[in-house]
Amino acid sequence: MMPARASPRAVAICARYGHDVVAPQGLGRTFHHWFDGDDGLVAFVDTGAAWVAAGSPIAPVERLAETARRFVEAARAVNRRACFFGAERPLVDAGLPALAIGEQPVWTAARWPDVLASHASLRYQVKRARNRGLVVRPALPADRATIAAIAADWQTLHRMPPMHFIVELDPVAIARTRHVLVAEKAGALVGFTALVPIPARDRVFVEHLVRLPDAPNGTPELLIDAAMRAGLGAEVTLGLAPLSGAVPWWLRVARRLGNPLYDFAGLRAFKDKLQPHAWEPVYLCAAPDRSRLIALHDSLRAFAGGSLLAFGGRTVQRLLRE
Repeated sequence: MMPARASPRAVAICARYGHDVVAPQGLGRTFHHWFDGDDGLVAFVDTGAAWVAAGSPIAPVERLAETARRFVEAARAVNRRACFFGAERPLVDAGLPALAIGEQPVWTAARWPDVLASHASLRYQVKRARNRGLVVRPALPADRATIAAIAADWQTLHRMPPMHFIVELDPVAIARTRHVLVAEKAGALVGFTALVPIPARDRVFVEHLVRLPDAPNGTPELLIDAAMRAGLGAEVTLGLAPLSGAVPWWLRVARRLGNPLYDFAGLRAFKDKLQPHAWEPVYLCAAPDRSRLIALHDSLRAFAGGSLLAFGGRTVQRLLRE
């Protein structure tokens, strides 16, 4: 069974009941869709050993636990483990062990001007970008090739190879399914952001924030300012800051050990600098008969797009080229 473009049925269920910011990502072409009745959906990737779901089940709140249990049973029936990565509710009613994996910042969009007014350094970055001739506008069809090129350049700058699952940067999908804002200077694009409305919560997710290495200082802040003012939702989130907040001690150790490859602390600091109005916990929920450590391993395989050993080899090759 190969994933395909989301069916109208999946899109309709997600639009009505999608609670987590990762819910629309589960409509992507790399995901399988498992349905539970007329109003239940779980979007997942199959690693070969596990079904790793994007967030909580997408269903009426009173049916979340039931849908989660049935999904776990369906996975077990085909000799797969099951887990839910990026859940914003711990699914305790379903008996699923939950592991805090980080936090996501949330802003009330109407209060964003107050944030700028009260924080001089943030206001300075936005003003600085504008003074250097940077403007933000909605993307046009003619921008798609340039957006793809910017995305490719941005990915080459990272020490780790491109990841998959809910962080995959797919310019084709972005252009087709997202609200894209581009940063432009003197007619040339230097960055973009992709916005994903979450209708079930009147919230918008700033999914990607990408810029060229030589983009003017303040480009990310100006793009975020435009996202806050876009009017796509009453709330705005920049998504998961992994391994931040009240995570277990062994994940804090992993955060320190992993910093040379992925700047966990820097990502958290950047989001914190934008003065969110709240931080919300995000969870990984394991199957009732599986440990949270096994669920974390399965989730990492989903991000790696397969073998962790092969992903590690690609990472080493990148490091050797530096």
